[in-house]
Parts: sequence; C-alpha cells; structure tokens
Amino acid sequence: MKVLVVNAGSSSLKYQLFDTSDYTVKAKGICERIGEAMGVLDHKNLVKGTRTQKDMKIATHTDAVRIVIDALTDPEVGVISDMSEIEAVGHRIVHGGFYFSKSMLLNDEVLSKLELCHDFAPLHTGAHLQGIRGCLSVMPGVPQVLVFDTAFHQTMPPESYMYALPYEMYEKYHIRRYGAHGTSHRYVAGEMIKLLGGKAEGTKIITCHIGNGSSISAVKDGKVLDTSMGFTPLAGVLMGTRCGNIDPAIVPYIMDKEGMSTAEVAAFMNKKCGYLGITKGYSSDSRDLESAIANGPSDPHYELSNLAVNMLKHELKEFIGAYTALMNGLDALVFTAGLGENNPRLRKIVCADMDFFGIKLNDEVNDRTLRQSNIVKISADDSRVPVYVIPTDEELVIARDTEDIVNSIKK
Repeated sequence: MKVLVVNAGSSSLKYQLFDTSDYTVKAKGICERIGEAMGVLDHKNLVKGTRTQKDMKIATHTDAVRIVIDALTDPEVGVISDMSEIEAVGHRIVHGGFYFSKSMLLNDEVLSKLELCHDFAPLHTGAHLQGIRGCLSVMPGVPQVLVFDTAFHQTMPPESYMYALPYEMYEKYHIRRYGAHGTSHRYVAGEMIKLLGGKAEGTKIITCHIGNGSSISAVKDGKVLDTSMGFTPLAGVLMGTRCGNIDPAIVPYIMDKEGMSTAEVAAFMNKKCGYLGITKGYSSDSRDLESAIANGPSDPHYELSNLAVNMLKHELKEFIGAYTALMNGLDALVFTAGLGENNPRLRKIVCADMDFFGIKLNDEVNDRTLRQSNIVKISADDSRVPVYVIPTDEELVIARDTEDIVNSIKK
C-alpha cells in the first residue's frame, strides 16, 4: 500500500510517501510559505536521489496538496504514475483532547470532534483542519486516518493526569494533563521493548524526547504512566523558547509588573523563555549554546549558556528519578529527537552521578553517537540499566496505523 503521510502547519505542509510493502519512503518534501506572496516546494525523490526546489504561489493548503500530488506524479521527478496509486492518507494531529485515545479513520463525526479540540491547540488544530480539507478536496474518496500525538498518553491514571483545581474545571473545560510527542514516545518505547525481549508486560522504560520542544515519559508495561508535558506543550522541562514548569503565581506577577495581557503572557512563555530567555536572547538553539560552552569563559555567552544547559540537565535528572520511583524500578533509559540523538555532552551530564540508579555510560560510544540512523547502546557493560539512543520515526508510526486501519475496513 502506498500511504501519503501529511503534517500540516499554519504556513507549511510536510509530506512523505511510504510503500508499506517494505516501509520505505519513496519521496518526501515540504511546501512552505503557504498564503504568502511567494511560496516554495522542496521535493526529494528518494528512489532516484534527486531534489527539486521551485518558487511558486501557494495560496491555500488545498493548493499545497495539489502541488504535492503534481510533484509525486511528475514524469521527471515523481515516483508514481497516477494519483490513484495513493491508497490512503495519514495525518499527524498534535492534540486530540480527551476525545481520541487511538488513531481514527476520518468521517464526519471524527472531523466534528477534531474541531472541538481547537481550544487545546488553536494554531496546530486550525492548520490540521486545513490540511485535511485540502486532501479531501484533491483526493476525494481516498481514506484518511488521523494519528494523534496525545493518544499514547491516554493510558495515564487519573492521579497522573488530574490537576489540583476544583473538579468543576475538569468537568466544564476538560483541564487535565494530555502530554505531547506521543507518537515519538510510542515508537521508541516499542523499539526498546523489542530490545528487552519483545514482551511489554513487566517492562519499565523512560523515554526522553529532547529537542527544541522536549518531553519525558514513564512507560510501564508498554503504557504511559506519566509524562512531563501537561495541558499544553508548555509544561515540563525548559525548552528552546518555552519556560517549562514554573510557579503559577509567576504568571499574574509578570502580567502586573509588565502590563501584559493574557495573550501576551502566553506568547512570552512560549516564545521568549527557555534557552532563549536564560541567555538574554542569544539563542534558542542548543548547538549555539554548546559552542559557547566549548569556547570557555572567554566567550561572552559562556556563563548563561552553561547555566541554561545545566538547568535542563537538572530538570531531566529530576524527571528520571521521579519516574524511576513511580515505576518502582527502571529497565531502560532512551534518548531520542534532535538533542537526544545528537548531543552527546547533554546525555553525558544527565547520566553522570546516577550510580544509585544503576546508570553508567560508555563515554567513548556516547561521544561518537550522533547523526546516526541506527539504534545505539551507549551504556557501559557494567551499567545495570541499559541506555540507548533510538532515532525516532513518527512518520513510520503514522504510515503503519494508516495501513492497519484502512486494511481493517476492507475486510
């Protein structure tokens, strides 16, 4: 089955075309600057190893889908001869609220419920709806499947997902912990379970998805017991531009002192804090901070870059310790995503002084593990808890779910 995986953003549309006979990606790319004066298509034919970039007007997400289909079927740069070869479309959906605990075949009811999730993630949900409607317009009759980033976390017990607010807030507004990056956590936890023998029952795994946005999950018996992100992806550890967990009283205090509106303080906590805020606007990119740290005290950004990274280290250690206690043990620790896969120094300082938990790295293997596509064990031979770097593949999860659901309706 050929499955088109779509990830629609507010002004972009990413895509990958999978052949599920061997789960290879035949083509991938992105349409950017949708709705602007001039957009761009960046298309890669992975069969021929070619890349095509074109400037063009992309007024809407429907136009973007049409452009993607044209690229995929183009005699020169395409990988299929006709749109009819695409048997299904899988969509990445950031927030499914409390409505969705698994991937779903799109129908009118599912679409209506997705629209109700708008308040939970307004920027993302609006873009997802535009991408879905674009696919419906360009590919009518092709089954579409929605895969939710929040779904994997729906196994959390109430004591994990509830906040100590009046219960009416949960009943009226569904305020609770939802988590994020669930598709990534699900993938790497699944791969780790295979490495532990293939049976989910009895396993205790901590998965660390660390990137510009970061979250940590406790996965027991293959199910999420707790996760660091909350009602929104603002919660948890500090991130590139997000503050992570803070005392809630800080919010009205800053609003009063700075004269901010609710919208302004929300934008402030999401876009002006984290690495960017701690370094006084120097950078939200871990690579810049690591460069300043490597340069030493003579670099004007050394001190605050070092502080920001050490704060992240501290918070990651807190979550690893807390989740180990929560699960009454730990069978494996997994690092994934941009920083998790490609920042050996961060992994090293996070795992340092964790002897009590049985965590010990092989420094030589850890130091050379970055930008690799394979799974790597980075713990020492005498480490009681194995530590792995597992590259995430959210698109593969979406393709598999889409294939499974579409095949089930054919039976």
